[in-house]
Amino acid sequence: MNYFKGILLVMALVASHVLSFAQDLNVTSPDQKLMVKLYLNEGKLYYNVVLQGKEMIERSPLGLRGSQIDLSSGLKLTGKQLRRIDERYNEPKIKISSVNYQANELICKFENAKKNQIEVVFRVSNNDIAFRYQVPQTGEAASFVIEEELSGYKFPANTTTFLSPQATPMIGWMKTKPSYEEEYNRDQAMGVPSKYGIGYTFPALFHLGNDGWVLLSETGVNSLYCGSRLSEGTKDGNYKIAFPEKGENNGIGSANPTISLPGSTPWRTITVGRTLKPIVETTVPFDVVAPQYAASKNYTFGRSTWSWLLWQDESINFEDQKKFIDLSAAMGYEFVLIDNWWDTKIGRKKIEELVAYGKEKKVGISLWYNSNGFWNDAPQGPKYKMNTASARKQEMAWMQQIGVKGIKVDFFGGDKQETMKLYEDILSDANTFGLTVIFHGCTVPRGWERMYPNYVGSEAVLASENLIFTQHANDTEAINASLHPFIRNAIGAMDFGPVLLNKRHNKKNDGGTIRKTTETFQLATAILFQNPVQNFGITPNNLSDVAPHVIDFMKNVPTTWDNTVFLDGYPGKYCVLARRHGETWYITAINAETTEKTIDISLPMLSGAEITLYSDADDRSPQIKQLKLNKAKQLKLKLLPGGANVIVAK
Repeated sequence: MNYFKGILLVMALVASHVLSFAQDLNVTSPDQKLMVKLYLNEGKLYYNVVLQGKEMIERSPLGLRGSQIDLSSGLKLTGKQLRRIDERYNEPKIKISSVNYQANELICKFENAKKNQIEVVFRVSNNDIAFRYQVPQTGEAASFVIEEELSGYKFPANTTTFLSPQATPMIGWMKTKPSYEEEYNRDQAMGVPSKYGIGYTFPALFHLGNDGWVLLSETGVNSLYCGSRLSEGTKDGNYKIAFPEKGENNGIGSANPTISLPGSTPWRTITVGRTLKPIVETTVPFDVVAPQYAASKNYTFGRSTWSWLLWQDESINFEDQKKFIDLSAAMGYEFVLIDNWWDTKIGRKKIEELVAYGKEKKVGISLWYNSNGFWNDAPQGPKYKMNTASARKQEMAWMQQIGVKGIKVDFFGGDKQETMKLYEDILSDANTFGLTVIFHGCTVPRGWERMYPNYVGSEAVLASENLIFTQHANDTEAINASLHPFIRNAIGAMDFGPVLLNKRHNKKNDGGTIRKTTETFQLATAILFQNPVQNFGITPNNLSDVAPHVIDFMKNVPTTWDNTVFLDGYPGKYCVLARRHGETWYITAINAETTEKTIDISLPMLSGAEITLYSDADDRSPQIKQLKLNKAKQLKLKLLPGGANVIVAK
């Protein structure tokens, strides 16, 4: 009898240990304020997110499902491990050039009844979470076609959203959508159907009332997976990961990703804050990824002019491009971008002459390309030079030979794994030939600044060209500008093409759409929008028709930053942001509302008392003042509607 009692006691202890083991699946941030807890309930896996006692994401599902392998149900825990991560890295192309990434990592191992295994990895740093799945090979199958990723996000009932709809494929101008150029809906209730009915693009911002903010995105996407997005949301706050539409890329390639085994998914990222400061300052897209290859040269970044924006297609000729090389030289800029049609309207021999002329002026040339192989009807050339390996390498060898510095590749077809492979192939080949790369008409970057040394930035936003095309874009310019630091530009470089100093958006500054923001507001966007190469919208006439101090500012403004600090703001209303280059701080404050705003800001980062203040006079003209800060280093700023202040100081 005692023997059987002993056996029962041992069994009870083992069961108790297993139960405790299964339930104790949580990981906290180094500062102990942010916690992720995993739950295994009837073989299904869930998680939630708690910040300082407030549940920011309620119990939400995890798991992967394929036709032959189901890693979303019938799971049991087989092991777990915790480790601390403390890494330092330098990356000059992001918002903070030197980063110390500290996090706690939890890896939980599960298997189903068929002994198929899945590992769920959570990394939790202060205000940031990154999670992904790792799938070992457990049988003959060496690949895994993922039909569904169950990863979800359940938000509290008081949440409102700042979301941009995913466009359906092969619509819009010349069938060029999706191109990540849709407008954001601000402070919208959950569960409102999206414009196209297929969900929302990353990044996605959620406001949890007085409890704080959550920014969702993904990072580490390369040729081994597709780009993902959010599904339509439900009224009770459920969103989940969604894969590309079958019709993207003109139907070429699978909408579902396939991973080799062993293999892993990209990282899903969650930035959490009681305020917006962690949202704007996050570096998590870069913290959890690694360089994919070594740089073939020491790449340089900087300022560029760009004739096409205001002078349009008619400017793609030899003489006008010389004028813009001269403009860059006069401004001390490093580059000129020659946009579409150059292959037929200028010709390759003349391009070689322009590159040589640029070398004399110490101005590098970047060239535009159409990615179009099969997925849109956009007619602009050069075409069919970037979508096949043989054509691409031949073209890039020519560019390297004549001294071209970089390329801008436009009109991509979606987010399928097939398309992600094209992005990576272009970047990898361009590195072989020493070329930097900007993507346009494209998806959002996903950690690419750190993954690819020659990657510069992506458009993936309703960018400055729309200011030329529609008055609506000008009427809403300030609102959209005040959104980007909190959403799109928070997760990666944004090739917007800022600073349009013409009052009228045409070549002669006498017709076309009308700019509603002030010149100082335009200067502010050079700081507000982050991209290591800025294709500025200034034109030769601006050298004489705007205030000299405006041009002087544009001659000196940098494009790379050592630090970024969020000071104040609300998406769609206003934003006060500080960036440091070397020892110099650039602080910008913009007002997107229709009434004048007065704000008090504190500038403890400044070491001296003297500042240069760029602001708007009552008649909206630009003005410059030299001021002294008080001992408390506080300042009162007046912001006109559609106006701004910019402070330069050390």
